[in-house]
Amino acid sequence: MMIPFYKMHGLGNDFVVVDERTERFDLTPARIAALSDRHRGIGCDQFVILRPACQTGADVFVRFFNADGSESAACGNASRCVAALLRQQGGSTAPVLQTRAGLLAARIDAAGEVTVDMGPPALGWRDVPLARDIDTLHLPIEGDPAAASMGNPHVTFFLADVPGLDPREDGPMLERHPLFPERANVGFARILSRGALRLRVWERGSGLTLACGSGACATVVNAVRRGLVDRTCRVDMDGGSLSITWREADGHVLMTGPAVTSFVGTVDLDGYPS
Repeated sequence: MMIPFYKMHGLGNDFVVVDERTERFDLTPARIAALSDRHRGIGCDQFVILRPACQTGADVFVRFFNADGSESAACGNASRCVAALLRQQGGSTAPVLQTRAGLLAARIDAAGEVTVDMGPPALGWRDVPLARDIDTLHLPIEGDPAAASMGNPHVTFFLADVPGLDPREDGPMLERHPLFPERANVGFARILSRGALRLRVWERGSGLTLACGSGACATVVNAVRRGLVDRTCRVDMDGGSLSITWREADGHVLMTGPAVTSFVGTVDLDGYPS
């Protein structure tokens, strides 16, 4: 069975997008992991499936999967890509995405930059979630990280506190720390000024990526909570920069950045056992 796909990226954080709004394909977790493999499949950080919206006010229902086939409720960079794709297909400049983390409103400007309202962060220990009742602003892990959820769990280390941490070496262990029952995306941040920070993210189920939209949001939230940056902050990552605003009025986090279609193609699904 040949199925069409879109290859897209936000700052190098890349995605395979499959549209199931008119036809369902047998995309099992095992097949998603195989298709996400960079040597034997198409290759991507996350795999995205589009389905018809089933909630009033939404334009599409979006499911996000990590490269290992596990599902995630949210993905910031992929949300921008989906919004841009809908616009390319003749849709609105203000699409609404239905996700397992809730409705995400997007806006595409004249230059093609996409802003997604990621909603308010979840800061309670049960909401991240953590394994037990502790203060999410100061976790009992060496390096004193902070935790927040943007629909998926994030933990942020500020490297001035732990200069020896390395994302590639320490990320896999920290992702699976016993404090995170659903594993965690691990951010390694360095404050540059009140309006800018440098970030690298080890993403659960995918590894070190060039950029992480929800990670950028969670990092700014945690940095604001600690009084380190202002509520509007530039986040510089290996693949480029995002602008993040944590609005004081309603607590919502806005993420703005590019979304690019690299190419479109087809793949023989029968070549990937389910």
